[in-house]
Amino acid sequence: MPSPAFDDYLKTVYSHTEWQDAPITPSQLAAALAIAPSSVTEMVKKLAAAGLVSHVPYGAVRLTDAGRDRALHMLRRHRLIETWLVREFGYAWHEVHDEAEVLEHTISDRLLEGIDQRLGRPRFDPHGDAIPDAEGRVEREPFVLLAEAAVGHSGRVLRVNDRDPELLQALEDAGIAVGHELTVADGGMQLDGSPVELPDGALDVIWLTA
Repeated sequence: MPSPAFDDYLKTVYSHTEWQDAPITPSQLAAALAIAPSSVTEMVKKLAAAGLVSHVPYGAVRLTDAGRDRALHMLRRHRLIETWLVREFGYAWHEVHDEAEVLEHTISDRLLEGIDQRLGRPRFDPHGDAIPDAEGRVEREPFVLLAEAAVGHSGRVLRVNDRDPELLQALEDAGIAVGHELTVADGGMQLDGSPVELPDGALDVIWLTA
């Protein structure tokens, strides 16, 4: 079975193309994992030898079918745990990522199934990321990154990137949450019909319905 380190790499490769199409490069992978490029190069070779990724020197890293299945398996664990922590333990959405990173490698499949059942088999985590079902299927609506949305566009907040806890907290303070309506208006943004001032960096971490 792949190690936790393998799983972290596979999740990162998958997540990179979840909301855009360009495959991840080794340098991007190193930056996302905060790991030295030389270490990434060695791990990618191991993943390729295990049949989990395809890669040519200096080229993009892509998941094989086996790698994708494993990534979805771990993302199901991670996102169910995040949802569980928010709903059952009162965690805020900016507090759950690191906890889930630890717990996803330790809980049993039986406990995970119990969590899924207790939560009513949710389809999305608190940040709007799709929770794969037990067969690895995911659901997602057509979307647009807020930074690329045209003036006049209005849509529900589908997803907020969870990598920056401080930005997540600032967005929560501004009233941003999955399911709320954002409109790109002349001179600013509107949240559920009222003007809202978004923190720096917000345009690149919020996805709306297209």
